[in-house]
Formats: sequence, C-alpha cells, structure tokens
Amino acid sequence: MKEERTQGGELQFQTEIEIISMAIHRNLLRLRGFCMTPRERMLVYPYMFNGNVASCLRERRETQPPLDWPIRKRIALGSARGLAYLNEECDPRIIHGDIKASTVLLDEEFEAVVGDFWLAKLIDDEETHVSTAVRGTIGHIAPEYLSTGKCSEKTDVFGYGIMLLELITGQRAFDLARLANDDDVMLLNWVKGLLKEKKLEALVDANLQGNYVEDEVEQLIQIALLCTQNSPTERPKMSEVVKMLEGDALAERWLDWQKEEMFRWEFNHTYNPNTDGIICDSSSDLRPDELSGPR
Repeated sequence: MKEERTQGGELQFQTEIEIISMAIHRNLLRLRGFCMTPRERMLVYPYMFNGNVASCLRERRETQPPLDWPIRKRIALGSARGLAYLNEECDPRIIHGDIKASTVLLDEEFEAVVGDFWLAKLIDDEETHVSTAVRGTIGHIAPEYLSTGKCSEKTDVFGYGIMLLELITGQRAFDLARLANDDDVMLLNWVKGLLKEKKLEALVDANLQGNYVEDEVEQLIQIALLCTQNSPTERPKMSEVVKMLEGDALAERWLDWQKEEMFRWEFNHTYNPNTDGIICDSSSDLRPDELSGPR
C-alpha cells in the first residue's frame, strides 16, 4: 500500500484487518495475513484467478470468452449471499460501503467473492445507520447517503442493485460516453429509459449474442429495481434478495411494487396533469406494466 503513512492511513489499514478477520464466508475475500514494516504495509489475500467482474465485462482480452449467462446468475447469487452475511449475520454487522462490479472478485470457478473493505463500517445492533463523510463511486452511491451522509445496510442493497444492472448490461454505472448517443450517463436512468420504451433486448450485454433466458433477465431487472428504490425503507434486505434470486417471494414483492407504482402514477397524473409520467419515487420512471410479471 503506497499511500503516505498517516494516522488516518494506519487506522484505515487496521480497520480493514479487523473487519476482514471477523467476516468469514465463502463469498467474502478471506485475509490470509498481513505485514507492517517502517516502510510498507501489506495485506495477503488468495489469488483471484479471474480478476473482478468489471474486468471480465469490459476489459477482457480478445482470447478471453465473455461471461456467459449462467455464470452471471451465479455471480448475482454468490455476491448477494456474501453481502447478506456481512449485513445481517456478523456481530457487529458490517456495511461494505462500495459494492460494484470491480469489488466483486472471481476465483478459478467464477465463484463470486466480495472484496475491498476500505470503506466498510461497523454498525451495532441498536444503531440503524452510521453517519460519515460521503465516500464511494459515482453511480453506485445511494441517494439518502449522498444527501445526508447516513449509510446503512440499505446503501449496500442499492449498490448491489446497480451491480446487477452492470452484470445484465455489461455497462458502467456512470459513463460519459453514453452522451454521444443522447443517452443518460447514469446506468440506472438509462435502463429505465429503455424499459419505458419496451426495449428489453437493448439492455442485455451484446457480448452474450442473444444467449440468455429472457424470463431470467426480467427477473434480475425486477430485483435490481426493487433494490434501487429511492426510499431505503422500501428496499429489500439482502437476505430477502437471496430468497428472490433462489426463486422465492419475488412474485409477491414485484406485485406489491407494481401496485404502489400504479398508485403513485395515478396520483401524479391526477394532481399534476402536466408532469407526463413523472412519479413521486425517483427510483422509477416506469408504468408498472412496462415489465411483464414474474414467472
């Protein structure tokens, strides 16, 4: 670690060691050891043969095949299990703070391993959130954290939802290059725009060359939209996300979301007839019927 040795840097280094030492799960990066000398600090981790999800999606070599759809589904489930363990099973609970495609690593079998705990925070049982200076990655930061500095497990849920969209689309969460096509630089808004125009096929990573299951893509998009709702209280917990990925409870949750969105859409058109589809919850610009129901 090359940054200057400061009191804050030392504390950050010790925090990572303490947090990683507490979190032991097959889908979390396991610390093998560490070393501190007068001139350097080192953390020792297992070698992740396949790098991280971001590099496999957007920086792969020509000889390297793209991530196929079954692997992407496995990554979604494995990373969700790792986060659920951090958020709900550790004592004290741990907020990762920077979930994105580049912090989800892949071993030899493409098993998802959540790493990079620099921004992690501990949260006691009696606490609902931790207040900190806003730190993270543009496009992945939950709106309530950005506006108030309050982070909780639900900020991890939001980041996970954006990571799901990265898995589906192969695109970056924030990309100025999309401006060239008059598209939104924020991945979440870009996805919503295409769904509003019923262009589901345009969302899916072209590198898959059509080799995916449309019903499963819709299900992952539904989960991503549930995770990225504007209000943290309306987002599912990561343990609930795991259940939905395993095929349980998504139908009920999605139906409730549709009913709520329909109410908001009708309310805004009744009391704000000139808003042309703008709804209260900025987490979605979609009519509830824009995505077909869960299978």
